[in-house]
Amino acid sequence: MTELGLPKQILACLFDLDGVITRTAVVHAAAWKRTFDDFLRERDGDGFRPFDDADYADYVDGLPRADGVRSFLASRGVELPDGTPDDPPDRATVHGLGNRKNDLLLDMIRTDGVEAYDGTLRYIEAVRAHGLRTAVVSSSANCRDVLRSVGAEALFDVRIDGVVAAERGLPGKPRPDTFLAAAKDLGVEPSEAAVFEDALAGMDAGRSGHFGYVVGVDRVGQSAALRAHGADIVVQDLDELGERA
Repeated sequence: MTELGLPKQILACLFDLDGVITRTAVVHAAAWKRTFDDFLRERDGDGFRPFDDADYADYVDGLPRADGVRSFLASRGVELPDGTPDDPPDRATVHGLGNRKNDLLLDMIRTDGVEAYDGTLRYIEAVRAHGLRTAVVSSSANCRDVLRSVGAEALFDVRIDGVVAAERGLPGKPRPDTFLAAAKDLGVEPSEAAVFEDALAGMDAGRSGHFGYVVGVDRVGQSAALRAHGADIVVQDLDELGERA
């Protein structure tokens, strides 16, 4: 292992955004909860079963927005028409619900701002100082704006986010395609790249893509689940990787 806590063959690092670089996973979860609880209350009345943390981890976290809507609704036996990506947020379609969630998320970010994990930023700076290349890989269509808001856009050689994935027709996590695209854009083989993820879907993507090292970042006490989904190592903060080297 190197002093970065990575296998010696690793030449590039691929970082998820929400929950790894920025403290936005909790904001996403809150926006999803409001969206789904409002929808379920309208559909089932006050006796509806609320969206909870387990639902977020199992059905939504790390997935592209529309896939998250479909996944959670399917878990409750609900099926909606897809609609179109420009559906208004009050329309009862997959894209309408997804747009309702995104509007809520942006309101929360504008009101409360975004914070970065300092340990992650220090680690990325160390990675780059050692000559490794870096990419951010996120299902979020707001990735670039979030990175700019915390002054971190320049820390990445490549950005594969929800916008880029849509332009290239890349399926989202748990499929490995977005991570594979980042590795290709950086000019490395998957076996030469490390994936850094906090979501179970991201773990699945890292493992199925046969990446050289998969780092699970445990922000919410799901270490065992991250390992079960393919993490080679689990840390609470990326600062720990250097300490373990």
